[in-house]
Amino acid sequence: MAISANLGFPRIGANRELKKALESFWKGELNEASLEATAKEIRATNWKHQQATGIAHIASGDFAYYDQVLNHTHMFGAIPPRYEALKTKDKLSLYFAMARGHQKDGVDVVAMEMTKWFDTNYHYIVPEFDTDTKFSLTHNYPLEQFNEAKAQGITTRPVVIGPVTFLSLGKTRSGGNALDLLPKLLPVYQQVLKSLKDAGAEWVQIDEPFLALDLSDDQKKAYIEAFDALKTSGLKIMLTTYFAGLRDNAALTFALPVDGVHIDLVREPGQLDAALTNVKPNQVLSLGVVNGRNIWKTNYEAALKLIDRALEKVPSERLVIAGSCSLLHSPVDLNNETTLDSEIKSWLAFAVQKLDEIALLTKATNDRNAEDVQAALAANAKAMQTRATSKRIHDDAVKARMAKLNDDMLKRKSEFKNRIGAQDALLKLPLLPTTTIGSFPQTVEIREARAQFKAGKLTEAQYDAFLEEKTKECIKYQVDADIDVPVHGEFERNDMVEYFGEQLKGYTFTKNGWVQSYGSRCVKPPVIFGDVSRPQAMTVRWTKFAQSLTDRPVKGMLTGPVTILQWSFVRDDQPREITCKQIALAIRDEVEDLEKAGIRLIQIDEPAVREGLPLRASDRPAYLTWAVDSFRLSAAVVEDATQIHTHMCYAEFNDIMPNIAAMDADVISIETSRSAMELLDAFVDFKYPNQIGPGVYDIHSPRVPREEEMTKLLRKALEVLEPSQVWVNPDCGLKTRGWKEVDPALRAMVASAKKLRSELKAHKKVANG
Repeated sequence: MAISANLGFPRIGANRELKKALESFWKGELNEASLEATAKEIRATNWKHQQATGIAHIASGDFAYYDQVLNHTHMFGAIPPRYEALKTKDKLSLYFAMARGHQKDGVDVVAMEMTKWFDTNYHYIVPEFDTDTKFSLTHNYPLEQFNEAKAQGITTRPVVIGPVTFLSLGKTRSGGNALDLLPKLLPVYQQVLKSLKDAGAEWVQIDEPFLALDLSDDQKKAYIEAFDALKTSGLKIMLTTYFAGLRDNAALTFALPVDGVHIDLVREPGQLDAALTNVKPNQVLSLGVVNGRNIWKTNYEAALKLIDRALEKVPSERLVIAGSCSLLHSPVDLNNETTLDSEIKSWLAFAVQKLDEIALLTKATNDRNAEDVQAALAANAKAMQTRATSKRIHDDAVKARMAKLNDDMLKRKSEFKNRIGAQDALLKLPLLPTTTIGSFPQTVEIREARAQFKAGKLTEAQYDAFLEEKTKECIKYQVDADIDVPVHGEFERNDMVEYFGEQLKGYTFTKNGWVQSYGSRCVKPPVIFGDVSRPQAMTVRWTKFAQSLTDRPVKGMLTGPVTILQWSFVRDDQPREITCKQIALAIRDEVEDLEKAGIRLIQIDEPAVREGLPLRASDRPAYLTWAVDSFRLSAAVVEDATQIHTHMCYAEFNDIMPNIAAMDADVISIETSRSAMELLDAFVDFKYPNQIGPGVYDIHSPRVPREEEMTKLLRKALEVLEPSQVWVNPDCGLKTRGWKEVDPALRAMVASAKKLRSELKAHKKVANG
């Protein structure tokens, strides 16, 4: 008999209970005991959901207050030296300092670097290693959560990030290869596994998503060394891979001394053949056939075809039916959507419903003819059919416009070296111009006003008057702070993707479809269910209003097509390239309207371009071609004197620099503060030809940076870039921060820019005699 398994469950709670508790805790409104009580309630609910559905292998150890990678860094005692003063405090002070920075009680330390978890919109805290890093078991999170579930009568399958993936995710600050630390790390892993075995665990899930990537020889050797050591625990090991296919790593993976291997058949169904060829007679094969990263119902017919193929070579007692990956990337429960369009809702499944799908497919594997199975299969087939034939999905006008796309639509009128002169003449900005990335703090007052408007308690006229007042205050503040290029503040926007989706045809929205992005930050991705178009202007009204308040050039703010695609739940019935270019045409229309309205700086944010990069090198050229083309399609409609900005953050750029340059933005702003300008190296090595705004302070931390810190970072940038290339800005939007943090930070940023501007002028004067 096949059994069912779940690889992980959302940790935020159905109503974002964790987010609310964390933010109250950080404000000092909630004590640690109350925070832990909320966490325990969420974990218990998650386990009970899985138990009630009949999931055989229930995940534990997947809960984290901030991030699962940070949990492991903390668990293994791999604490960077700058946090030494916090090691003697309670564990959460140290834990959250590593994630968010710390600036009180005489201790002032910056947060650890944060970047994207493979090709998702989830962010993890990057481990920091040195050649002399020591590991010790300081907080045994897997054991704690296993015992907690056991006390509730639920035996779970603990989840641990594998040692090779953990080390590969980190950075070695003093040079060397992080994998050289493996011999020192493995004894701690063995200690964790032994503790689980002693506590009564039968299986452990060891996540090694790097096995689905292009591996170095060092990594291949490390896998053999690591699992030879881990097999001694006596636990059955389910080696879990996801987000891509094993491909050339299939033989290596199944040759490891593990009791089972999980493969992601949603992302790469074609890898099943290699798995069936390589699986050993004593190994369990776990089939990831339910999509853990999207919200569409599973097509049971397609999933069962894969399962039936597996059954031809592997007996059912050696099969596990599971999600493709952890359900962390799915909203919690579709039942909480009480206002969603009923037809579209019938096409969807959130995490709770995906558990039902896993259970049903497991039952169908074991007894296809059972009456309830047949009824479920028939209902599913009907849902698939109604979605495929719905007239709401297809728009002939959009398809006709797509058919007319040509290469000329991707090209600016002139090259950058010719455009920049026209832009300088028009904008008349100083050296090292200052700006922000777009959003300003979304205060309680702003969120309450938006909620009242949506609830009908404020009229549209009242809400507009409120937004006008906030925009006036924001522009006045920026002028007073002497920011060279103001923005309107985005007070009318709830989210940088959802706001646009609400105004685009082909989208729908949930009320509670939240997923975790990092820490307490949750996003509610819109749902692309059909062809996308722009019925009317989306941002012109507020940008034009802001420009009327100042003589300084106001920067229009848009989200780019790739990011709108990546941060939405995307229809799965056509290639993503087509959907992305449909979005690009909509943004192109908005860019054109902004320019006609007199806006001469337009930022088209694309933080997700790197995130969307396929994990395998051989798959990347095709993606990068259509991703870059989509950006250019959205931007290339403007005149030379109109300056196009873009923004990217929390990603490594070295391997795609030619493609970033090919986007041909006049100015790109990037995150560099957490990495101490390390990410700038890619642009320097490549000799990026256009202008760059290296972020000089980290907005994802409540810590307020000092002027001298920003000056130091700017000096580093000016060592490798021409002053005429450099803009000065934060590393991301300011919506999640409070004014008490934003005001001193921005004023320090402007002061830093002015200081260096004066130094450069003085140096030039001396040089000219």
